[in-house]
Amino acid sequence: MEAVDAIVYDTGRDPAPGRLRLVEGFCNTVDPEHGREMLHSPDALRRVLVGLGLVEDGSPVSDADLADALELRAALRALALANNGVPAPREAEEAVERAAAAGRLGVRFEAGRAELTGTAPAVAGALATLAGIFAAAAADGSWARLKSCRSELCGWLFYDRSRNRSARWCDMAVCGNRTKTRAYRARRA
Repeated sequence: MEAVDAIVYDTGRDPAPGRLRLVEGFCNTVDPEHGREMLHSPDALRRVLVGLGLVEDGSPVSDADLADALELRAALRALALANNGVPAPREAEEAVERAAAAGRLGVRFEAGRAELTGTAPAVAGALATLAGIFAAAAADGSWARLKSCRSELCGWLFYDRSRNRSARWCDMAVCGNRTKTRAYRARRA
C-alpha cells in the first residue's frame, strides 16, 4: 500500500450524522482499490486521531497502538459491510469489545447530555470512544445506515440516507455501474 496523508473520494454524499461521522472518517483511511493507506505509521495514526478530535497533538502513539487501530478499523469496516448484506465474522465484534475494554469505555456528562468516551490515555481512549460510538449507534438504530460499499474493489463507508435503506454502493455512477456492467457481461457470455 502507498502511504498517503489524505484520501479524498467525493461520492457527493453527506457524511454520517453526529459522532458517527468520526467512525466513518476513521474507517475511510484506507483505499484498497488504489492501494492507499493513511494509517501507515504511529505518527500517521496520531495525525488522523488529532484530525478527528480524539487525541491531543503530541500524544504518544506506539506500534502496538497502530496495530490496535488497524484491527478496530478492519472490524468496523466488516460490521459496516454486514449492514449491506455480508455477514460479519464474530472476530469483528470481539475486536470492538477489546477496544472498548482496553480504553476503559466510560460516560461523561457535559451540558446536560451524556457522551461516551474512552477514559484510558490517548490512543486506547480514542479507540474506545470509536467503539462506544458504534455501540450507541447500534442501540439507536443509526448504525444500520452506515454501510460499506458492496463493490469488491471499494469498501468505502457511506451513510445510507435513502428512505428504504436500499443503497448498496458508495457511488452509483462508479461502483454501481461497474458492478452492473460486470453482471451484464457475465450474463451475455
